Amino acid sequence: MTAPDVVVTGYGATTPLGGDAASTWDALLAGKSGIGLTQGDWVAKHDLPVKISAQLAVDPSEVLPRVQARRMDRCEQVAVIAAREAWQHAGAPEVEPERLAVVIGTGIGGAVTLLNQDDLLENDGLRKVSPLTVPMLMPNGPAAMVSLELGARGGVHAPASACASGAEALAWAWRLLRAGEVDVVVAGGAEACITGITVAGFVQARTLSQRNDEPEKASRPFDVARDGFVLGEGSGIMVLERAEFAAARGATVHGKLAGIGITSDAYHITGPDPEGSGQARAISAAVRTAGLEPSDVGHVNCHATSTVAGDVGETVAVRKALGDHPVLTAPKSALGHLVGAAGAVEGIIAMLSVRDGVIPASLNIDELDPGVQLDVVTGEPRKVDLTAAVNDSFGFGGHNVALAFTKA
Repeated sequence: MTAPDVVVTGYGATTPLGGDAASTWDALLAGKSGIGLTQGDWVAKHDLPVKISAQLAVDPSEVLPRVQARRMDRCEQVAVIAAREAWQHAGAPEVEPERLAVVIGTGIGGAVTLLNQDDLLENDGLRKVSPLTVPMLMPNGPAAMVSLELGARGGVHAPASACASGAEALAWAWRLLRAGEVDVVVAGGAEACITGITVAGFVQARTLSQRNDEPEKASRPFDVARDGFVLGEGSGIMVLERAEFAAARGATVHGKLAGIGITSDAYHITGPDPEGSGQARAISAAVRTAGLEPSDVGHVNCHATSTVAGDVGETVAVRKALGDHPVLTAPKSALGHLVGAAGAVEGIIAMLSVRDGVIPASLNIDELDPGVQLDVVTGEPRKVDLTAAVNDSFGFGGHNVALAFTKA
C-alpha cells in the first residue's frame, strides 16, 4: 500500500516581521528587518553586553483577551495565535476529533513563567505563586493549549530538539499522516524566551552578536564579519493533511511536505560536526523520502544562524548532499533566531518560495565568506521556477532536520 501524500492546507505565524504569515512574508520579500533594541524592564537591571533582539512585531496582548492571555506563558500565547490563523486559513476542517493531532515543538518552553513564579515564591511566599505555574512552564504547554483550542484527540506531541524543534514537529506530523494514524495534524513550533537568563547564557557561550549600535545589521549569515546570532521569538504553524482527505473536502493546497530527514551528530553538545556528515544525511533523507533526485532541489532555505562555525559548515553539507546547483537564502538575517519556532516559520517560507516562485534575499552580506562556495540570494528577491526546496534546521545536541517541499 502506497503511503499518502502530505499536503499543506493552511499556515499561520506571528514573528518579529509581522503579526501573521502574510505580513511576515511580505516584509521578508521587502527586505525589512525585525531586529532592534530589546525592550523590557529587565534590560537595564542586568546591563548585559547584548542589548538587541528580534521581538514580536505584534504583542500577544494586542490579540488575545486579557484573561486568556494571563493563563498562558508567552510561548503558549504565540502558539495559539499562529494556530488560530493556520486553522482558519485551512478552512477550519471538519474532522473527527480522534483523527486530529497536534505536534508543536519548543526549544526552551515556559522559562519566563518559571523565573517569574520563582521570584514570587522567594520574595512574597507561597500564596503568591500561581496554581497555573506548571501548566504554563511545561514544554508541552504550547501543544496542549492548541489541542484544547481545537479539540484534538488524535494525540498531542511536543518534540524538544532545541533549534530544530519546529522542523521536527513538522516531520513527526508527516510520519503520523503517512502512517494513516490521523487525517489532519496542526504542527509547528513556538518560542518566546527573550529574557535575562537566556541572553546571559548565550552571551557566555559566545554565540550572540554584540552589534548593539547597528541592530538591523547584526544578523549577517554567510558574511565574513558575522559575530553570532540575534535571539528572537515567535511561532509558525501549518495544517497538514492526507492528500485524499484534503481533496475530499475541497481544500486549497498550498504545497506538499514531500519528504523529511532526521539525523544526529553525536559530536558536541553545542557545536556542529565540522564535516557536516549528519546534516548532509538529513538533507539526503529528505530528498530520498520525497522521491526526488538531488538535481530536483533548486533552493535551500538555510539554518544559517550567523555563527562563525555553523554557516560555512552547513554549505559544506548542502554540497555533499545536493551538489553545487542549489540557490541559498538565510531568513534569520531578517527574523533573528526564533529557536524552537525557527524551523516551522522557515518551513512556511520555504513552501511559499516554491509556491510563489520567489526566493527572499539574505540581508547584511557585504562580503561573502570565501568558504561559501554556493549561490546566495542577496540584494533583491530572486524569481525562479522551483520544483522543490529543502529547509534545514539544526539544534544544540546535534539535532539535524531537513524538510523537502514541492508544489501543490
